[in-house]
Amino acid sequence: MPISLSLLPNASDIYYYPLREITGKEFDFLPFSLRILLESALRQAASNKAARQAVDDICQWKPNAENRPAIPFAPTRVLMQDFTGVPAIVDLAAMREALSRMGGNPTDLEPVIPVDLVIDHSVQVDYTGVPNALQLNLDKEYERNSERYQLLKWAQEAFQTVRVVPPSKGIIHQINLEHLATVVAVREVNGKQVAMPDSVFGTDSHTTMINGLGVLGWGVGGIEAVSAMLGKAVDILLPDVIGLEFSGRLPEGVTPTDLTFTIVERLRQEGVVGKFIEGFGDGLDSLSLADRAMISNMTPETGATAIFFPVDAGTLDYLRLTGRSEEQVDLVETYCRVQGLFRDSDSIVPIFTKVITIDLSRIEASVAGPTRPQDRIAIRHMKEAFAEAMDKPHTERGFAVPVHERSKTGVVKINDEEVILSHGSLLIAAITSCTNTSNPTVLLSAGLLAKKAVERGLSVNPVVKCSLMPGSRVVTAYLEKAGLLDSLAALGFDLTGYGCGSCIGNSGPLNQTVVDAMRENDIVAASISSANRNFEGRISPHTRANYLASPPFVVAYALAGTMNIDLMSEPLGVGANGNQVYLSDIFPAKAEVEALFESITSQLFKESYQDLFEGDGTWQAINTSSGARFKWQDDSTYIQEPPYFEGMTDKRSETISPIRDARVLLLLGDSITTDHISPAGAIPSTSDAGQYLKELGLKTYEFNSFGARRGNDRVMVRGTFGNIRIKNQLVPGVEGSVTRHFDSGEQMSIFQASQRYQSEDVPLMVIAGKEYGTGSSRDWAAKGPMLLGVKVVIAESFERIHRSNLVGMGVLPLQFLPGQNAQSLGITGEEHFSFNSLDDIVPQGVQIVSVVNAEGIRIEFKVRVRIDTAAELVMFRAGGILHEALYDRLG
Repeated sequence: MPISLSLLPNASDIYYYPLREITGKEFDFLPFSLRILLESALRQAASNKAARQAVDDICQWKPNAENRPAIPFAPTRVLMQDFTGVPAIVDLAAMREALSRMGGNPTDLEPVIPVDLVIDHSVQVDYTGVPNALQLNLDKEYERNSERYQLLKWAQEAFQTVRVVPPSKGIIHQINLEHLATVVAVREVNGKQVAMPDSVFGTDSHTTMINGLGVLGWGVGGIEAVSAMLGKAVDILLPDVIGLEFSGRLPEGVTPTDLTFTIVERLRQEGVVGKFIEGFGDGLDSLSLADRAMISNMTPETGATAIFFPVDAGTLDYLRLTGRSEEQVDLVETYCRVQGLFRDSDSIVPIFTKVITIDLSRIEASVAGPTRPQDRIAIRHMKEAFAEAMDKPHTERGFAVPVHERSKTGVVKINDEEVILSHGSLLIAAITSCTNTSNPTVLLSAGLLAKKAVERGLSVNPVVKCSLMPGSRVVTAYLEKAGLLDSLAALGFDLTGYGCGSCIGNSGPLNQTVVDAMRENDIVAASISSANRNFEGRISPHTRANYLASPPFVVAYALAGTMNIDLMSEPLGVGANGNQVYLSDIFPAKAEVEALFESITSQLFKESYQDLFEGDGTWQAINTSSGARFKWQDDSTYIQEPPYFEGMTDKRSETISPIRDARVLLLLGDSITTDHISPAGAIPSTSDAGQYLKELGLKTYEFNSFGARRGNDRVMVRGTFGNIRIKNQLVPGVEGSVTRHFDSGEQMSIFQASQRYQSEDVPLMVIAGKEYGTGSSRDWAAKGPMLLGVKVVIAESFERIHRSNLVGMGVLPLQFLPGQNAQSLGITGEEHFSFNSLDDIVPQGVQIVSVVNAEGIRIEFKVRVRIDTAAELVMFRAGGILHEALYDRLG
């Protein structure tokens, strides 16, 4: 196999690995996304035997192969946000400590590829409805998170390749799209400057957004990201690639968000977990790059690995608009054209595993909810859908409200105004998230709708907590330039910060009077947000019905004050002239929105990003430790050295010990998300984590959120499986972090049970249904169970990222064989489980589970080992991905 470098045309000192020379005439039929995997394999091939084989495997890719081989993929950079980035930095710091203890040089532990960390997950909506809400929330953020920020400032100095974007700059994925991504990177390889496709691993599920720019990237756990930082390629299965064909144009009154919801729904129905999706077709040219980025952003909600849009003329235009240099744009075009990575009207359509067609002209205005982003509801059907949800049981994502209780109301007085609360009343309306605030079409639409509403004399119900938290300072710049920022503020959508906010549960406190009235009358309250996730308990513990919508519809529902309404036929409210105002009266036309696009210029982007890595005075004043090793503080409640490497020696383990007489800690159903597993949101004062913090002398208002405390394993392990809506079938009829300790028969918290089991040297396991681990790429969904003593998880199916995270933390994922599950096998969770031949496991092989029930009867059944590759097995034998990386540096 020839491996050679060629000079890039019109660039005298830049080389590239020519793809066409490797593949020949079949190249034009290979999906664009696979061409990027091919370049990565080719770049590694000189020093990596597996990569040389991967080159052949990718070149011989067939659209419907049964057994896909594993290939090594090495991204050019890593991207992190602070919730997942802090524990990753803690891991790096702890690895330096372990390396030092074992006689190594701590500075040998250094990222070898660029790493950017954006602080965007910590700001909460504590203040809104006041002109200085932005500064008040930022002040509160610094007050809560100074210990975490000390760690990040240390990392910026201690690691040569780490850059940190300080608070209040924007959301990680929007900053990546608008500024950080280069589309084509240039790196030094063996003394030569080599061009290569920009590619990225991100410690956040929605890293996939960057695929809209033609940059291949997806979310991984922080433990995988650390491995990539340290120069280790991550093995992935060579994927199926599904073509997503676009035709037609979006009709009037329909937003790109509505299209995104439709695609999420369709792809979930098709079953695309672990697959690549690639956009093509005549309709693609009618979608702006921001539209494509929205679709790519919500890839995790479909279950796919990436929804990829090849580089084309629209990509180049977007790079110019967002202030990239003309030299960079020229490099992108030249490289992508010579490498066959540029899509234009006469490009040959690749061969796909299958093709799914999306007719843009048939998309209709929609919301998604009330508990999952893939559950799309046409807005014209929203009222009947809400009524159906009131009927449905909890197991079908309903509210199970008896008929005689559906007319219950509560009355609260706010600012001397009496307000009636009823089922469906909105408590939160948030314009937020990277998905939507990256797209001027929907932001300008929301601003225009607000302007027209204010002109008609409409106002928002006072119980609704509104907020505007965009993902980029560019957004407020063009909204202000277009004269729309004041109109949004007039309705309560004041600028509250630049970060994720309500999208990740940082909605902040609600009016306690309203919360009390809602609880007393058992009212199903609601939220509406332009977010990408609405899982149970995520947005707020006080809203049971949580819906996603485009920004203009967030404003519209806020005006209505309820989700129990048909916006297409019922009025939003009464205007200043006493007449009813309908959505159709104030919804902006496409032409009105497009007329405001002239307010968006490249100068706005250049000005907004000129000081990206410079913080304000508060950031610059943060004192931190210096040197190669972090100075741990025993009294810190945010940052602690984790126990992962306790007892580790410089000798690799050669065997995998059997697991005998394991007990079930949780028996779970389908669709258990990482929001159910990983601690998230506010820390309840009555929880194990809350009690722990109280014992350390903290007041309840000082607790902050679980996300902010991910650098403290003592807090996080106490919150694992702590979601208020989780349903452990070992304690039927009870929701929350509760289980049964079998030997004593006592019902207790999951943390307390795990502590008792571990003191008795009893290994633990989790049994679950389909789609275990759906959701964000949260390390603590794997770290937490490991620290609880969980050795094995058996599920009907796993979400991609979570499965790999379990392996990376030394937890064995096993999958029921098709047609089997706990119920069909008669498993109650009370049995003893043994796994006696673990040292003989092979990737994707079969493992026998030996079970002894309460009557002493032994049965056996087979499961599939979900250690998917030989490299993963090596990692698992080492104890996990972090341990393996340390062994590599010890030689």
